[in-house]
Formats: sequence, C-alpha cells, structure tokens
Amino acid sequence: MAYLLAIGSAILYGSADFLGGLASRRASTIAVVLVSQFAGMVLLGVMLMLPILPPAEFTARDLLWGGVAGLAGGSGVALLYRALAIGRMALVAPTTAVCAVVIPVAAAMLLGEQPPARALIGIALAIVAIVLIGQQQEPAKDARAAATRGLPPGLGLALLSGVAIGLFFLALARTSSTAGLSPLMAARVASVGLFAVFAVATRRSLVIRGRTLAIVIAGGATDMLANALYLVATRYGPLSGVVTLASLYPASTVVLARVILGERLTGWQGAGIACAMVAVILIVG
Repeated sequence: MAYLLAIGSAILYGSADFLGGLASRRASTIAVVLVSQFAGMVLLGVMLMLPILPPAEFTARDLLWGGVAGLAGGSGVALLYRALAIGRMALVAPTTAVCAVVIPVAAAMLLGEQPPARALIGIALAIVAIVLIGQQQEPAKDARAAATRGLPPGLGLALLSGVAIGLFFLALARTSSTAGLSPLMAARVASVGLFAVFAVATRRSLVIRGRTLAIVIAGGATDMLANALYLVATRYGPLSGVVTLASLYPASTVVLARVILGERLTGWQGAGIACAMVAVILIVG
C-alpha cells in the first residue's frame, strides 16, 4: 500500500509541476504560486474536517518543522514554476529532482551517516546528468555565439529550486508519525503568508483570468494531494523505498510536456534525463 501511495504521489507531483509551469507562461509566477498554494490549503482544510482521517496528535515541534517546510517548499515551487515557464519542462523537472535528493544525502553525511556505495555512485551520476542536461539544443553557429552560450533557460533556477525542495523534504521528515496531516497545514499557512506579504510589498498583480485560473487551482489541488499521499506513505512504509518512488515525479512532467507541448530533446539531453532517473534511484535506494 505504501508503495502504491508513493507512486501516486509521484504522478501527482509531476502533473502539478506541469500545470504550474504551464500557468506561469500565461500569468505572473507569484500570482500562480500564491493562488495555487491557497487552493491547496483550502483543499487540505476540507480534508482535515472529514471524519475519514484518523485522529492526530501533534506538538508545537511538528508545527514548527511544518512551517519551515512550507517556507522552503514554497520558495522551491516558485523557483520551479518560473523555471518551467522559461525553460523546457523535460529538462527542468529532472534537474530539480536530482538536486532535491542530493540535499538529504549531503545532510545525512554531515550528521555522521555513511551512505552506501550505491548512493555515492548516484551522486556522481547526478553530476554527470546535470552536465548532460545542460547541453544546448543546437551548436553555436559562430565563435561569438559559442563565447556567449550559457546554460539553457531555466536550468539555474531549477538547481536552486531543487535545493529548496530538498530542504522541504528534510524539514517534513522531522515531524512525528502521529502528527497526521497537521504539518502540511502549517507548511501551507507559512507559504501562503510568505507570498501574500511579498505580493503586497511588491504590488504584484494577482489577477488570473479564465482557463488559466482553472489550471492554477487544479495544480494547487494536485500538489496538495501529492503531499498528502507522500506523507501518509512515509508512515506505513520504509522511507527509502517511498522516497525512491515519489522522486520519480519528473517522468510524468516529461511525458505531459512531450504529449501536450510537443517538446523534443537532443540525444545528449535524453541521456542526461536517463542518468537523472537512475541517479535518483541510486541515491535514495
């Protein structure tokens, strides 16, 4: 059951990323993030009021770690949506996923844990994957173009997003197993508050119209369902297996981008995505 929940969370995470990235191409990233996060918070509030969930016993520590997770995760989502808006979804999503699993491994090493050999191989493979994914679509046509050529659009933001999302997973993992979904509510309140203050301070327009608004709401609800499935899965199954399956979410983003947007990849970039997927499995396996 835990593995099925984890697979479901991976599918939903990838779908939410696709919807968020698509909406960010049509509206302000801040507006998309704030509205989607709020939509997810409303859905979570409804879920918590339903009698189908078991009773939860949470502490102030659980809420604190949930709040930290919300600040990190909200920032990561904002960076990710912006990266998806300006870059290729099939490149951005795997890069973010690789960074998001490298962070927990690095934290474990700093705390004195020794990852198995396969995890160390995965870290090295992740670096190779990022280099391959960063290859340009086409070679420079002249020396000047070659000199000014840089990372593909959105890749730098994807790296930063991966770091923030990795911190989100670390903070959420510090909550107790009896806390239920309460840490998610603390996380969502923190992220909504953060972006509401930012929007007011910068006087950003939060207007989202028509079909784009529906996409944003759907993305927020999908992301919250993914969070819930992931959190519940960690309560009933081994964390390594659950995280391995949940971390495969870029697959659904890539598939949706290929089917709906017709995005194409070069051979090197395709190899990079394959390496990224293998790296995720090795690092958290």
